[in-house]
Formats: sequence, C-alpha cells, structure tokens
Amino acid sequence: MSVLLIEPFYGGSHKQLMDLLQEELQEDCVLCTLPAKKWHWKARTSALYFMQTVPTSSNYRILFASSVLNLAELAALRPDLGKLKKVLYFHENQLSYPVQKCQERDFQYGYNQVLSCLVADVVVFNSAFNMESFLKSIGKFMKLIPDHRPKDLEKIIRPKCQVLYFPVRFPDVSRFMPEHKLARLEKVIGVKRSGDAYQSEGLPGQQESRAVMKASDAHPESGLCEPQPGLCTTQHEGLPSPPAAPVQAEAPESTNPCQGEDKQCLTFNLSNILSGLDYQQRPLHIAWPHRWEHDKDPETFFKVLMKLKEQDLPFQVSVLGETFSEIPDIFSEAREVLGSSVLHWGYLPSKDDYFRALCAADVVISTAKHEFFGVAMIEAVHCGCYPLCPKALVYPEIFPAEYLYSTPEQLFKRLQNFCKRPDIVRRHLYKRRWLALGFAVDQSAGVDQHSSTQVQ
Repeated sequence: MSVLLIEPFYGGSHKQLMDLLQEELQEDCVLCTLPAKKWHWKARTSALYFMQTVPTSSNYRILFASSVLNLAELAALRPDLGKLKKVLYFHENQLSYPVQKCQERDFQYGYNQVLSCLVADVVVFNSAFNMESFLKSIGKFMKLIPDHRPKDLEKIIRPKCQVLYFPVRFPDVSRFMPEHKLARLEKVIGVKRSGDAYQSEGLPGQQESRAVMKASDAHPESGLCEPQPGLCTTQHEGLPSPPAAPVQAEAPESTNPCQGEDKQCLTFNLSNILSGLDYQQRPLHIAWPHRWEHDKDPETFFKVLMKLKEQDLPFQVSVLGETFSEIPDIFSEAREVLGSSVLHWGYLPSKDDYFRALCAADVVISTAKHEFFGVAMIEAVHCGCYPLCPKALVYPEIFPAEYLYSTPEQLFKRLQNFCKRPDIVRRHLYKRRWLALGFAVDQSAGVDQHSSTQVQ
C-alpha cells in the first residue's frame, strides 16, 4: 500500500483514471473516494472528510489526487499525508472553466487549485491547453484580490508542471461496426476477420497499452521511473489507436430523462437501424456523446441541426451522454423539433450499447465551450466516426485542421454537404494526429516526463 489515491468526485473521466490506476497497482494502493455529485461541495469540503476517513499507514510513499481536492487543506489537517510525495492531476482547471453569464466565477475554487499546486511536488495536466490556460491565468486571477496580492506564482508553479495526456484504453469494437466500417478497417490496416472479430496484433484497442503508477524497488531514490514496456500503442494511418484507458464508465448519480414507457433510450439496437437498407442509402447519422450541460454548448449543436431540418436535409441523430439534475431547456425543444430524425435520445448505461451507438454513427460533433481533453470525441473516432470540433480549446492539439471548424455556420455547411453526400464520410480514412503515451510514477513519486510522445 505505497500509493494513496484520492478522488473527491468519483465519476466520469475522474473515475476512469482512478480505476485504471487501481487496476495496475492492485494491492499496492488504497483508493479513497466520494460520489460524483454536488461538485461544488466536494471542492469546498472534501479535505475535511478525507482527514477523518483516510486510514493511517506507515507504508504510504505517494499521494495521488485530482485537483478537485484542496490538497493544501488536507496536508495541513493530516501532517502524516503532507510528508508524502504529492502528485496533483488536473482533469480541468477552474481559472479558465466557463461560467454562465448569469453567474459570477467563484474565486474560491480557482484559489484552492493554486494553493494545491503550491503544496504539490508534481502537477500533471491532461493536455497542453489545460496546463497553459491555467498557468497563464494565474496572474490575472490574483488581481481579483483587492490589495496585498501574491506575486510570481506562475514562476513558482510552472517548474512542477508537465503534460501527460489522459490514458485511454479501448476494447475491440469491431463486432459493433457496420460492414462498410469493417471493410475500411480491413483495407487500412490489413487485418483478417475471424468469425465476428478481427485478429491482429496491431488492431487499435487490442494491445496492452497501459498507464502505470508503480512502486519500483529497483530505483527507489531516482525520482524518475524507468521506461515501462507496453506504454505506447502502435500507430496506423487509417484509424486512431487512442492510448490506453478505461472505456466509458457508468456515471453515478446521473439521471435519464427517458423513463417510464420510453424504454428505447436504455438500449441501442443496431439491427433495427441497418435492416432493409444498404449503408449508402441510409441518411447521415450524427452523434453527440457529451454531458447535457451548458459548457458543452448544446444550444449551438441543436440550432445547427434545426437548420438542417428546416431545409429538409436527411439525417439521423443520436444524443448520448450523461444527464444530471439540471438539463438545459434546449433539449426538450430540440427533441420536439427534430422529431423523426432522432434515432436515440438519452444516456446509455451499458458500455456495449454506448460503443454500438458510436459505431453506427457517421459523424461525431463537439460544440463545447470547455474541453481540456475530450475522451468522448476520441472514443467516437476510435469507433470510426468522422469528427467535427471547434478550432479552439484542446482540439487543435489533438485533431488535424481538416476536422476543425471556426463558426457555427462552418459547421452547418460541413454537415449540409455530408447530408447530401454521406458517402464522403463513410469512405473517409481518418488522417490522425494522435499520441502514443503513458505515464508512470515510481516509489519516490517522480513522474516520467518522457513517456508521452506525439505522432504526426
């Protein structure tokens, strides 16, 4: 039990990462969590809860936590934990996280993250966009303090920081793919079909690519880990092979608006979609696999789709993703306006159903106002979808320019063309700019900075 894992918001990508680390470390770690609900309260008070509930142990060497935790508070409340090598992981940062116009940014959340960075020994971000947007915002953020402002905090924190992309691991999804995607996959990477699955060492998602945090007995004082075998996936020109991570996790405390008699929202039946129609005859299938919240900008997405509907362009849409207690009004409006164009509506608890839905889609859309990595988009591309993303946030860091748009009008024009010619995306071979990566932390909690590489 040399590694202590702490996650105050155990859901979504936060849960995925902790589950993966726990799987790798097995008996060499202790995982302490809180449910993924009432995020604001977790950010404010979780340190006090963990002060009382984290078991004491003389075996701890590393404390690994997400930036939801106020690490400074916990280190002060539990001096035994404050002595550990502390690694802080940023899934998102509160200095550049968007707020609705009717709200004011709560100073405390960003302030907590700055304090946590000052206490941490290593600060890890899931993308360069996340890291730079945080570091470059510190100075402006501190100017909100009316007087006696701290100085040079960016210079103090930056040397501790590094980018280690979120580790993504996928199962073999070929069994969910329609025939044209299977044929394209076979053409691109030269795999052979055996029954319902593909057999190939190089098939994306089948290799044992790992994100590892291991206690190394070989170099306990080095501060850096030796390169770990199996951290990088083999790269192929046709389809992305995203780096290893857990697949779509079921989100605790989420709600599904499709209840009662609307049972179709809980499953996804591919055979119903494909029956009786050749893939070239089917309308364009658009997927939107994001949280039903304002920061994902569903308003822009649905306005574009409503415009397509007004022009009588043929398309189908699957609206996936988690829902929480407050759902933007645009969803109910869009459901009514889009009508028969809606193929699926609602969160899919089953991992297989989720990947089956993505494999059935042609195009995956992001309209996000906030994205520091974007696991859902990468999952969809892994399933053979053509991505369309804003030319902003983290997306230019991950996707080539061909898949980026600058305005909603550009998005509409791209989709308008695809609705008229869906064969364009169905024959398209994804031009990846993707990353082979992993990360490891040894017994002295040094993070290997060289395990993340970009492949063009």
